[in-house]
Amino acid sequence: MTETTAPREVGVTELVLRDAHQSLMATRMALEDMVDACTDIDAAGYWSVECWGGATYDACIRFLNEDPWERLRTFRELMPNSRLQMLLRGQNLLGYRHYEDGVVNRFVEKSAENGMDVYRVFDALNDVRNVKEAIAAVRRVDKHAQGTICYTESPLHTVEGYVELARDLMELGCDSLCIKDMAALLKPQPAYDIVKAIKDDLGEDVRIHVHCHATTGVTLVSLMKAIEAGADVVDTSISSISLGPGHNPTESLVEMLRGTPYTTNLDDSRLLKIKDHFAQVRPRYSQFMSAITGVETEIFKSQIPGGMISNMESQLRQQGAGDRLREVLLEVPRVREVAGFPPLVTPSSQIVGTQAVFNVLMGPYKTLTAEFADLMLGYYGETIGERDPEIVEAARVQSGKEPIDVRPADLIPPEWDRLSIEASALEGFDGTDEDVLTYAMFPGVAPGFFVERPQGPKNVGKDPAELATDELSKQSGGPVKGPINYSVTMNGKSHSVTVERA
Repeated sequence: MTETTAPREVGVTELVLRDAHQSLMATRMALEDMVDACTDIDAAGYWSVECWGGATYDACIRFLNEDPWERLRTFRELMPNSRLQMLLRGQNLLGYRHYEDGVVNRFVEKSAENGMDVYRVFDALNDVRNVKEAIAAVRRVDKHAQGTICYTESPLHTVEGYVELARDLMELGCDSLCIKDMAALLKPQPAYDIVKAIKDDLGEDVRIHVHCHATTGVTLVSLMKAIEAGADVVDTSISSISLGPGHNPTESLVEMLRGTPYTTNLDDSRLLKIKDHFAQVRPRYSQFMSAITGVETEIFKSQIPGGMISNMESQLRQQGAGDRLREVLLEVPRVREVAGFPPLVTPSSQIVGTQAVFNVLMGPYKTLTAEFADLMLGYYGETIGERDPEIVEAARVQSGKEPIDVRPADLIPPEWDRLSIEASALEGFDGTDEDVLTYAMFPGVAPGFFVERPQGPKNVGKDPAELATDELSKQSGGPVKGPINYSVTMNGKSHSVTVERA
């Protein structure tokens, strides 16, 4: 009788509560459209549930009049059996500048108190100095610190280089590593080669997570090859909020592994309920949905994520130059090379993209954005390649700043006391450290949010009546007249509702 070996369990991180709707519908999903799925998500068997961080904090206070800390506390209450996970931009936290170490520590402490378990910490330039303090802070509060490798391709990026970066991150005391492929550039063979090389170098016990977007159409195969090379956890999103510039579908991963030496052990019946819930929610946000619905293999040449393309299109249209997008797409790789081949992820993607627009409209480097000048001078950190000395000099002259080679946060004086005083003077400030952190990260948005907060969250999605009216209006060519019948599901029960139109 032959013995059969039990399949190796591959963990799954579910992205539907954060990166999935950030990628597909501009982070506009309201908390009330997520809460009814939380019981099933909590019981489905995921390794972790990503539900906070990234752009969600910004979107909560900018568009949804929702306190992001209350969102985190709600998820903690509704998913008591799950590891809650967030994306943290290292020394940038969830804002768009570097903060001094005291603010970084306070943020990690408060997010842990409010329910966070797993911190995926990354730096846009893969500068390990910019994640060191955040990782140390996570370790101090006894939570899971995940060091992140932002995947990109250039003449300078090699498998050996990624292994060295992995080694540097693990020396900081990380509990696991993540290979983060934000633009769907990670092809199957490199996925296998990098995971295997890290495992061979650092040992089989090193936990490796793999995060891919789906934009180029090849990355479900990349996840399979990463698993074959030893990846411990992969990221997916439930199928009803997946694909396009989003992620590979959770159920597709489950089916792909059937009959192989690997299994997810996820609960199929729970996945179906989660899928059905978000299939009903998705149409509400159709006005925010990404224009990218299919596959974009051109990204392998330009390395430009879909969201970055739409941002550049908008900038060009505002300047009356909407027909010059192709020139800008050709300019982006040149700007990236001048800047030392940074990965294109927030905020470096926006910085490089905007400078490419300036170069096309005004001539190469005739005008530098303040952010691009800072990037060239080292104020965002170190890049893998040398920056063009002529452009560095131009940045120095234009900005009046000198180039630096120290960790940027080392130049920031303690700022918690100042931020606390400024925040406490604002109308609607509630006296908590959480509110100070909200102000610290978004000083231009927080004052208005504090004033408006008592009015409660806003759902910017459209309800079934509005959607039906819009659709009938399109079909009829005008406003709908007469009564309309709707079938509305509430608390699992279907109700027929008739609405009289004026």
